[in-house]
Amino acid sequence: MPILQLFVVFVLAVSPVLAQDEPGLERRVARAAFTTGIVSREPKDRVLVLTPPAREIYFFTDLRNLKGHTVTHRWQFEGEVMSSVDFKVEGDRWRVYSRKSLPPGAFGEWSVTVLDDTGWPLHVELFRYLPGGETQYSTVVVPLE
Repeated sequence: MPILQLFVVFVLAVSPVLAQDEPGLERRVARAAFTTGIVSREPKDRVLVLTPPAREIYFFTDLRNLKGHTVTHRWQFEGEVMSSVDFKVEGDRWRVYSRKSLPPGAFGEWSVTVLDDTGWPLHVELFRYLPGGETQYSTVVVPLE
């Protein structure tokens, strides 16, 4: 009888882990994008490079199977954490976004890491904020289909 009880405890302990590995139940970021705006909970476009006078940018994330968890958008500039925004996920499919006003002159590589509530990175995206005006750089925005 103790072996049967041990087996039942093992199955109960491992079942959530096994369920998470089943197709369709994986906790993940389905889509993510930097964008110049959000319309009807969707990104307006996809930003690859941003130049002045633009200074405001959004980060959109479409989350799957994270209901009941908290995810974080961790904004970084040149590897240094600038801010973090937490979101409580309230559905199996949950769309969230955060917004950042870029400091004047903060040119370089920006990224957002999407973290789960254990601190595990689920996704990373990056864009470049480059000086505009007289240089060869201009904002690069890709329309979403």
